[in-house]
Amino acid sequence: MIWLTGNKGMLGSDLEKLLKEYGADFISSDREVDISDRAAVEQFLGDKKIKWIINAAAYTDVDGAESNKDLAFRVNAEAVRNLAEAARTRSAGLIHISTDYVFDGKNQCGYGEDDETSPVNVYGQSKLKGEIYVRDILPEHYIIRTSWLYGAGGRNFVFTMLDLLNTKKEVKVVSDQIGSPTYASDLAEVVMKIIRREDPKYGTYNFSNSGSCNWYEFACEIYLQGRKLGPLTKDVELMPVDTSAFPRPAARPAYSLLKKDRIKMELSIGVRHWKAALADFMGIIRAEKMSADKLRET
Repeated sequence: MIWLTGNKGMLGSDLEKLLKEYGADFISSDREVDISDRAAVEQFLGDKKIKWIINAAAYTDVDGAESNKDLAFRVNAEAVRNLAEAARTRSAGLIHISTDYVFDGKNQCGYGEDDETSPVNVYGQSKLKGEIYVRDILPEHYIIRTSWLYGAGGRNFVFTMLDLLNTKKEVKVVSDQIGSPTYASDLAEVVMKIIRREDPKYGTYNFSNSGSCNWYEFACEIYLQGRKLGPLTKDVELMPVDTSAFPRPAARPAYSLLKKDRIKMELSIGVRHWKAALADFMGIIRAEKMSADKLRET
């Protein structure tokens, strides 16, 4: 049996959908099970025979973490420790989702899994602590670092841009932070491939879609595809600006591109370009919009 945490989140909802499609034997939970409470974890699991725990739960409010440090560490670190210990006592494996924000963004060659970590904000610090717990407690683990995640199951940069592009004549977007977007559906497929492997190759892996861009370039592609596929119907001027134009409580790594060589070679997982992944997502948005329009007409 598989236990999926954070099933109502953006990645978790895609994972739950795939688990159902594959006919997997699984249970799922969100905030109704306080995974930061070890007793609550044990009570929920009881004598269930768990083979895998997939941890898609996280505190992801990067700016909010600066003023809610205890909460960020409770969810992103202490809860992860509880899951790792629960997996160890049941001889189960753990797949834990981490982030590019464990790096400081100063390496413009991109980051491999073994590069030195040095988070520049509380969110990154809390996620790194979670990674450390997993490695110290449970050898049978996969830590998957990802970046710039978007998908259908929650608020994200794509939805934010579509809202702005539909309502504004001019939109300013940061152009001095570089990384690679990740489609949640693609990441969910990676997790499923790992679970279905007959020869586990545990460890830390990076996964995002291939290619790189800054947030401004990402926004431009959203605009171009939105005009082509239909969600956007008017002209908008996009303007690149420096990070300093949008002061935020939390610092961001300026360059957080993740290298994917290890996951390609060790796990034989293909990585498609971020523009192709975005096109799939935009196609889904278009189809949903057309369906909603038809319902309003009837």
